[in-house]
Amino acid sequence: MKLLVQIHPDDNVAVAPQAIPAGTKSDRALVFADIPAGHKAALRPISSGEPVVKYGFPIGIATEDIAAGEHVHVHNVRTGLALDTELKYDDHRSEMAAAGTAPAFMGYRRPDGRAATRNEIWIVNTVACVNVPSQRIADLAAREFVTPGGPIDGIHAFTHPYGCSQLGDDLGYTRKILAGLVRHPNAAAVLILGLGCENNTLKSFLAEAGTLDPQRVRFFNAQEVQDEIEHGLEAMRDLVSYASQFKREPIPASELVLGMKCGGSDGFSGITANPLVGRIADRLCAWGGTAILTEVPEMFGAEAPLFSRCDRQETFDEALGMVNRFKDYFRRHGEEVHENPSPGNKDGGITTLEEKSLGCIQKGGRAPVKQVVGYGEAAEQGLGGLCLVEAPGNDGVSSTALAAAGAHVILFTTGRGTPLGVPVPTLKIASNHELAARKPNWIDYDAGQLLDPDVDPATVTDGLMSLILETASGKEARNERNGFREITIWKQGVTL
Repeated sequence: MKLLVQIHPDDNVAVAPQAIPAGTKSDRALVFADIPAGHKAALRPISSGEPVVKYGFPIGIATEDIAAGEHVHVHNVRTGLALDTELKYDDHRSEMAAAGTAPAFMGYRRPDGRAATRNEIWIVNTVACVNVPSQRIADLAAREFVTPGGPIDGIHAFTHPYGCSQLGDDLGYTRKILAGLVRHPNAAAVLILGLGCENNTLKSFLAEAGTLDPQRVRFFNAQEVQDEIEHGLEAMRDLVSYASQFKREPIPASELVLGMKCGGSDGFSGITANPLVGRIADRLCAWGGTAILTEVPEMFGAEAPLFSRCDRQETFDEALGMVNRFKDYFRRHGEEVHENPSPGNKDGGITTLEEKSLGCIQKGGRAPVKQVVGYGEAAEQGLGGLCLVEAPGNDGVSSTALAAAGAHVILFTTGRGTPLGVPVPTLKIASNHELAARKPNWIDYDAGQLLDPDVDPATVTDGLMSLILETASGKEARNERNGFREITIWKQGVTL
């Protein structure tokens, strides 16, 4: 293994794949200080006030003179983020490489023509007051109706703490996310459970959800029936009968919608796992599929390379507006726009938000940005490019937003590890061998193999694509196998 990995020829820092003891000499005639694994070393002297460059872009400003071989991190680098992002659109279209014919996965075809990767029944409750009844209905129905090899892949309730005592944006966000889940194609059928006196009334929520097939969706308020559990099970029997008609059939991978997410990142995330997912995004988009990218605060400092790929002026304006609205949101709450990376990110070698952001956007590959949608809104399919979704970087909030936007599967890269899962399969991709070996019950794929110079990146990409197609065809992701499924809804007040 190399002592250092330099990502871009213009970089003045490089990453240590493994810890380097002080006094170690390199073939570049460098003498190193102690460099922890995943952290950065200076490739040449960097003067105080000079940009520190990684990925070919500045990730911060040196706060003191840094000698060649010295550890480069929070003790000698500060952020260089500006208050607002100012860019001009350059009509430089992103070119997609030809990807050949899209392979097929075994999915479900819904009556409206959309593809699905699961044939499940979901219970969506309008308010926290009925969390326990909704979960009990799901548990009882699953015992009765879900059998190995049966037509129903699962019955799940997605509880949450909201829906009452909410006004304004908070109430709107709750409605939008829950409505997005109701419309999701992986839910063959849906039971909506209300209480009857909440702010998120059943009437207003159904209006948000739009036109719904009465065979697919049933709903009632618990206050209006004698026994909400028995009433829910009666509704569930009809929904099971409806959902049981669907069978798996070959569907082109060009109809897949993949969410791209990173959480618990480390110094390897932007070198292994995120670029790997980016190659998947490129392949999918070249076939005509849709890749969804979110975590807006983790676009701060990386707007230039990401937004340069917008397909038109209108898309660029929407993307730039989204970023600056988010910076405004931080300032309204008296928070710094660079209040990130997290302590775990820093322990893993990430120094500034710019560095985290430039690594984060690697998940989008080089695909053109074709659309920008608001929080809780669905991505338009069939455009063959990236969709940017407005949501915070918080793992639960952003992953739930990806699901509500229509992601069939989420590719979740991580260098520190997390058990998190959302309503759709959430494939965990480790950025390093050590995590993959230590947490096999969480991790679905090891991108750490890319640190081995003898490993062909194309082979690793093929391996991940095969896993995605297998997962879309019914293979359980680790989060599904473990029963790790939850939703998190964005509440006003800064969420990092």
